[in-house]
Amino acid sequence: MFENVDLMTAIITPFNDEGTEINYDALENLTNHLIETGSEGFVIGGTTGETPTLSEDEKLALYTKFAQIVNGRVPIIAGAGSNNTQGTIDFVNKLSQIDGIDMALVVVPYYNKPNQRGMKAHFEAVADASGIPVIMYNIPGRTGVLMDKETVVELSNYPNIAGVKQCNTMEDLQYIVENSAEGFLVYSGEDAQALFAKVIGANGVISVAAHIYGKEMTDMYAKLEAGDYLGAGAIQRFLTPKMAALFMYPSPSPVKAVLNDQGYNVGTCRLPILPLNKDEKAKLYSALDLEGAKS
Repeated sequence: MFENVDLMTAIITPFNDEGTEINYDALENLTNHLIETGSEGFVIGGTTGETPTLSEDEKLALYTKFAQIVNGRVPIIAGAGSNNTQGTIDFVNKLSQIDGIDMALVVVPYYNKPNQRGMKAHFEAVADASGIPVIMYNIPGRTGVLMDKETVVELSNYPNIAGVKQCNTMEDLQYIVENSAEGFLVYSGEDAQALFAKVIGANGVISVAAHIYGKEMTDMYAKLEAGDYLGAGAIQRFLTPKMAALFMYPSPSPVKAVLNDQGYNVGTCRLPILPLNKDEKAKLYSALDLEGAKS
């Protein structure tokens, strides 16, 4: 299912202008655009999808509709994790009933700050109960705690744990690629590591920048596949500062600002994330080397 899937997009959740409702027409339009520009799979309901602001009913409705929009064209991973193990199990059981959702993305428990034994027990309990494979989400910058690379590797051998979205150092990523179980999926969640991840043998990247730079990232991977390492490297160097700029303000407000100006009508962000103001948008557009921000 995930064979040769190297560029996945952690897709935003479009809202109406008030942020009160999900805009499914905009979601369908954006999804089709992303597939056309190289996205080979999606994470729906991740950090970029603003899932902390979605109710359970909204998430289940979003995932159901998104699976219908994608209609089997590419794989879908859906966000399902929380810092409550039993709550995560309960939600994953509901998620497993949605046709077209291939895997559940389960984050390292945040705020509670479990130790490595606690993290291991959490993922084993969720995997045991889940009707679909689990991908672990290791993002210490947001959870406040790091799942050690050795723990990731140990869990790579556990039944129904299919992979990891790793957001940490390149050294840890290398260790996981080298030592994890055969067939274990390893994706970097850091756009700036997109080329590095592929070169060292990871599956690829789960990207935010692909919303805007999908064609360039697809071209980069094509050049790498063809043996044009210098060409691939030139694209990564071109993209890296732009990838950083997309996080110069709380995500996904920068991506949504650009997409709105491009006509995708993805709406506002939900509080506590604010849309960019005029000055912020101007600084973003300068960093992205785009023409002046629209008001």
